[in-house]
Amino acid sequence: MSHHMSLSTGPSLRPNRPLTVAALLAALLCTFTNAFAQPSAPVVPSPGHPTATMFVNPLLPTGADPWITFRDGFYYYMNTTGHNLEIWKTRSVPELATAVHKVVWTPPATGPYSRDIWAPELHFIRGCWYIYFAADNGQNRNHRIYVIQNCSADPLSGSWTFKGKVADSTDRWAIDPTILQEHGHIYLIWSGWPGATNGQQNIYIAQLSNPWTVSSPRVLLSYPKYPWERVGDLPSRNRILATPHVNVNEGPEILKHDGSVFLIYSASGCWTDYYELGMLRTSIDSNPLDPKSWHKYDHPVFWQDPSALAYATGHNSFFQSPDGKQWWILYHANPAPDEGCGSHRAPRAQPFTWNPDGTPNFGRPVPLNQPLLRPSGDPTIH
Repeated sequence: MSHHMSLSTGPSLRPNRPLTVAALLAALLCTFTNAFAQPSAPVVPSPGHPTATMFVNPLLPTGADPWITFRDGFYYYMNTTGHNLEIWKTRSVPELATAVHKVVWTPPATGPYSRDIWAPELHFIRGCWYIYFAADNGQNRNHRIYVIQNCSADPLSGSWTFKGKVADSTDRWAIDPTILQEHGHIYLIWSGWPGATNGQQNIYIAQLSNPWTVSSPRVLLSYPKYPWERVGDLPSRNRILATPHVNVNEGPEILKHDGSVFLIYSASGCWTDYYELGMLRTSIDSNPLDPKSWHKYDHPVFWQDPSALAYATGHNSFFQSPDGKQWWILYHANPAPDEGCGSHRAPRAQPFTWNPDGTPNFGRPVPLNQPLLRPSGDPTIH
């Protein structure tokens, strides 16, 4: 159905004879009444159908692990589809549901990176676009990180080249890759197993000599240390598995501000309602490969809010408003409890501020379907 309704004017309202006294009094009464009538309620946008100045979450009906980046006036968005790599392109984040989008890569039918394609991220590095993602052959224990390259100015144009697996010397289970670029160096940050079996996921970092080659040993930055990071009993239907519980640190993301580098990550199992965000901090001048340069905070920085219909709030990314004046967090959440790691997860965006100590203040999840002002400088505001 069209989002714009055409209003018929009906028969002509121009009188074809002089108004009677009664009609004139009725018209004056109508005018007087309307002068004191309550103003009409503001138009509340519906999900995916923003108004001229407002929008509501979720931005899309489904979309886990939302990633967004900005270049040359456009936002480029990706999320986990599970079976391919798809990019959305828009000048306005609230318009994501109607944005141009394109599948840019489909995996081979079989092989080590043919299934379970998770958490893709699009990065512009040294003049080319790269998409990092995790994939396996249908067996989770074989998840590894891969990357494709496109040197076109627009990642929806040109061709994508498969560059291969991106792994350190241990070549262990790895997912959720992200990139830190600093002082001319490139670093890969990801979630991986410390050993060869499931049970715990840590956050690691390693240096890259080019966007597809790891050139240093992996370094442990964070492991599930605190109780809020260790909510990880698998659903009862999966208790027959050899691993009934997993402690999780995953979904690392970089946020830079005023000389600090923050690593925001997701803690506890995505299959629980307690999937939430933790934080590490270092200086922009520190060596990111030195774990001692990172300070880990002992409390979550963003977590569920049942009153906002926001459960399992995690795996986020960040963007600034088109005019650069506002900071926004983009994350996925479930609208009801016990919905796990499935298709109920959908992307939500909300602005955030900065504390006096320089740390981000993400606040609490904005209630689902609550109207929000569009990002400042949004080109569609009129």
